[in-house]
Amino acid sequence: MSSFSNPHYMYLFNMKNGKKKLAYGESPEDALEILRIRLTDEEMDQIIKDEYVRIRQRDLQKYVDQLG
Repeated sequence: MSSFSNPHYMYLFNMKNGKKKLAYGESPEDALEILRIRLTDEEMDQIIKDEYVRIRQRDLQKYVDQLG
């Protein structure tokens, strides 16, 4: 079964340094697990896991300057 049979969303997580981290997944928890594959433990520690917003892909350009 394709992973696209379930909807995926984009999430912006706040970080301790004031920036935001972009993640993609079926849920915020799924998005964090996907990030965990790519990031080091130190980078994951910077993410505030319960502070996030779900955004539309078409609105991503509004947030580019906040990404870290």
